[in-house]
Amino acid sequence: QVQVAESGGGSVQAGGSLRLSCAASGSTFSINAMGWYRQVPGEQRDLVASISRRGSTNYADAVKGRFTISRDNAKNALYLQMNSLKPEDTGVYYCGVLGLGFTWGQGTQVTVSP
Repeated sequence: QVQVAESGGGSVQAGGSLRLSCAASGSTFSINAMGWYRQVPGEQRDLVASISRRGSTNYADAVKGRFTISRDNAKNALYLQMNSLKPEDTGVYYCGVLGLGFTWGQGTQVTVSP
């Protein structure tokens, strides 16, 4: 079984940057794809960006050109560099890891003020 923990959230003004990190532990040999998801109250959890074990990436249209997802397989780590942040990027960001099953982290709050 895989466990994941996010870090790096916080509060910034519009136009600012944040970097999220996700550390995986446990049965990390099974990890395939990893991704970042965002959820706001009352809405579903939506994919922000994902990356395969080989490094193929996929982004939601709203973040293309502003966010960059990356991973370090040797460290079992996942990152999300968020630039040019907008108030609509506000939400709880979750790390999701596909291994033998799918595992969520506890989430980290990102708040972007106008």
